[in-house]
Amino acid sequence: MFERTTLNGRRIAVLAADGFEKIELTMPVKALEAKGAEVDIISLRPGSIRGVNLHEPASRVKVSRTLDEADPGDYDALLIPGGFMSPDLLRQSAAARDFVRAFDAARKPIASLCHGPWILASAGLTQGRTMTSWPGVRDDMVNAGAVWLDQAVVQDGNWVTSRGPQDMKPFIKAMTALFAETAPLTSGTSYSLFSDPQRQSPPALVTTAMRLLPRPSLRTLVGVAVVGAGIMAANKRRQGAPR
Repeated sequence: MFERTTLNGRRIAVLAADGFEKIELTMPVKALEAKGAEVDIISLRPGSIRGVNLHEPASRVKVSRTLDEADPGDYDALLIPGGFMSPDLLRQSAAARDFVRAFDAARKPIASLCHGPWILASAGLTQGRTMTSWPGVRDDMVNAGAVWLDQAVVQDGNWVTSRGPQDMKPFIKAMTALFAETAPLTSGTSYSLFSDPQRQSPPALVTTAMRLLPRPSLRTLVGVAVVGAGIMAANKRRQGAPR
């Protein structure tokens, strides 16, 4: 049977917002582009969005289109990177939830890892699906009706999910194969009727990395203070506005 080895002519949407985990966007995007895919970054706002390495600010990526400008029908597949912040912002956006729902309704491939599956849950798509995610949000997935497995890669029909950066190599391999599919994919890959148990302790990789990270610079502290002051001022204006 012929196996498609390139993604030439395929258009991939990457749904991300400020606070995306840098490695979870940049590495898959490079792999997709190396296979010939055209990749667009879709976000909540125009301009550039800021990545992070855990909680430390990282470089920005340019937004190709905002959700208001992007049409799911123009794309063949969807990638949702993780990070602590980006998926949390996206799951609160009705436009982002609708964007994700459109891909799943058409049974187009969706790949996500780490905290990215949060938006799949908030879009109401996880009921009856078999998947994985960052172990810390395992309960979110289970409570949203999914069977959660503590595995590097889980494929259920048109979905491929992984736990995080530690699974990047098998995730990219599975994502690339899934995105090469041309026919609509139905769900139903069955691994188990029951979810794997909760972890007994958080990953040492993260706790060690956080302990070794440097203290934030004065510039960072000032920036956070300015943002916080702006948010407080905006809240006061809203509270004082006539109703």
